[in-house]
Amino acid sequence: MAVLAIDDNNFDKEVLESKVPVLVDYAAEWCGPCRLAGPVLDELAKEYEGKVKIVKIDVDQSPKTPANFGVMSIPTTILFKNGKEIGRQVGFGGKKPFEELINKGL
Repeated sequence: MAVLAIDDNNFDKEVLESKVPVLVDYAAEWCGPCRLAGPVLDELAKEYEGKVKIVKIDVDQSPKTPANFGVMSIPTTILFKNGKEIGRQVGFGGKKPFEELINKGL
């Protein structure tokens, strides 16, 4: 399964109401580190298919959701489980920090 693009309109349904943990990537097209994170998150989406859902939200197109969760810089990745934030990573540090974040929810 690939990384799913979401927006302010379907955030609650796709993230807060999800039966599995959800890793949300807050990013933007113009953000270099965000572009580096993309292929890594695609790979993790395949590796953790069925266990964790990975979604991406464009902070320029959907500014309400990042504001609601205090996202001040991008990339920021937040792990949600049962509708609640259980972990957060700011910046891009490669695959390992994403895996550590995901494992908090498993």
